[in-house]
Amino acid sequence: MKVTEHIAKANGKTLFSFEIIPPKKGHNIQQLYDNIDPLMEFKPPFIDVTTSREEYIYIERNGLLDRKVTRMRPGTVGICASLRYKYNVDTIPHILCGGFSKEETEYVLVDCQYLGIDNLMALRGDAMKHQRFFEPTKGGHEYAVDLVKQIGDLNKGIYLHDLMETPTKADFCIGVAGYPEKHMESPSLPSDLKRLKEKVDAGANYVVTQMFFDNQKYFKFVKAAREMGITVPIIPGIKPLAVSKHLQILPHVFSLDIPQELIDSVSHCKDDKAVRALGIEWAIHQTKELLKAKVPVIHYYSMGKSDNIKSIAKQFF
Repeated sequence: MKVTEHIAKANGKTLFSFEIIPPKKGHNIQQLYDNIDPLMEFKPPFIDVTTSREEYIYIERNGLLDRKVTRMRPGTVGICASLRYKYNVDTIPHILCGGFSKEETEYVLVDCQYLGIDNLMALRGDAMKHQRFFEPTKGGHEYAVDLVKQIGDLNKGIYLHDLMETPTKADFCIGVAGYPEKHMESPSLPSDLKRLKEKVDAGANYVVTQMFFDNQKYFKFVKAAREMGITVPIIPGIKPLAVSKHLQILPHVFSLDIPQELIDSVSHCKDDKAVRALGIEWAIHQTKELLKAKVPVIHYYSMGKSDNIKSIAKQFF
């Protein structure tokens, strides 16, 4: 079922969803199941599965370092199929521009269609570690809007190179990212909203926001998006603070602000166990306010751990 259909079927009730990261290659998928199992009691209608970019590794051979390209967390589509089979839940693979040519993207989309996957999250992806700014893969898309258009073409039965008539067409529901505090590469929030409007106009059906710790940033973002003519559901994304280092890591990686009240509270925590408890408490407060605002879904970034998400979800779902 499509995300938009789940939202419509809920008749105004806020839904619970979360996002997981594939295990590193060489690890057993059971570890992933162990983190998902405690969250299934809250009946998520869908689960997002991230896709990791390729990266360089260096292998020593005869005293020299040989640079190779690898993916440390492959298997997004396979994991989506596995979760659908095990839990009877809709799964949403993240489809990236970075690291994929248009042809490779088409192959992934066709695989998703064969597996009966109804929803896709279309993302540009981050720059590789050695790049200062994002650089498109040779033969790939530079912007998420172009990826949305390719998925939209497949929904019309239009493939990259094949001139053929097909009796069946894909029917993907397309999600895209939104940034309440603007994308790190955007010159301003209004400019970033214009880019979001382009993605929606190109066929995106819903938006999931980057994490935020101040709900007012989300509410202002939604208001501005509506004023611009963006009418699709805008799903807030929440991440509970878990360790004190998040105060430095999250603003740097995701270009977001952390409220001073939360920063001050973390400074009084004696260890990361206390920080984790504080992060749960803060996310509970965020969730309560978002539920009162009747948001369509609250989406939690689990980052491979589920105990804190469960502590939050059991209060509301």
